[in-house]
Amino acid sequence: MIWHCQGDENMVDLKKETYGFEDLREIMEYLRRPEDGCPWDAAQTHASIRKNFLEEAYEVCEAIDRSDNALLCEELGDTLFQVVFHTRIAEEEGAFTMDDVTSGICKKMIERHPHVFGCHEKLEKPEDTFNVWDAVKAQEKSQKTYTDAMNDVAKTLPALMYAEKVQGRAKKSGFDWPAVSGAMDKVREEAAELQACIDKGEDIQEELGDLLFAAVNVARMQDVDPEEALLRATQKFMRRFALVEQMGGEALRTMSIEEMTAL
Repeated sequence: MIWHCQGDENMVDLKKETYGFEDLREIMEYLRRPEDGCPWDAAQTHASIRKNFLEEAYEVCEAIDRSDNALLCEELGDTLFQVVFHTRIAEEEGAFTMDDVTSGICKKMIERHPHVFGCHEKLEKPEDTFNVWDAVKAQEKSQKTYTDAMNDVAKTLPALMYAEKVQGRAKKSGFDWPAVSGAMDKVREEAAELQACIDKGEDIQEELGDLLFAAVNVARMQDVDPEEALLRATQKFMRRFALVEQMGGEALRTMSIEEMTAL
């Protein structure tokens, strides 16, 4: 049911009111055809479109943040296209199929929800499911130690999110500050160590990393998403800078940092 130009024996209606998932899979298959598909699509690999997947996922998040349902629908479609794209490449390589993908996620969801699909006692609160989920996941992935669980955190996550997840898994072992005051003391300690390294001109990257890691600890203990916190701080800076630029006008180009800060 693949479509192309008139006369193609596999032509399908180009003006359908709606298209289904199978249509998307067949369109992807046609795009990848070396003889008459799209040269760019046919040349791609998992690695070459890796960044595209990340970009589409972030655009979905932006649509959610904007409460824009029309945009969310569009961006989810773009993300689904990336799923189909990667799966088609895998099918061509003989690695796995779309049925393997859907079968795998269905089995995972069934196995990780024994309180819904199994004999586990029913759970009343959303937070009660975390322990069940983690226990089943640990068994699936043969995680025998807390370090195993930490190593399972994807290293491709944004650094703040990665740090938060690793800290969260360390917490399950009991390795955590009893109160946020301890985490704040660590922030001050790391800030002092960073200043010492700046003064000496050495080990700055390492100490800066320690300071950021300590700040993530504070965010986690206060139930604040560090990624969201930094995003909002950056956007606040941009709003304020725009006002400073508006107030300063052309004189901004010759202003000192002290003058701009005063504005």
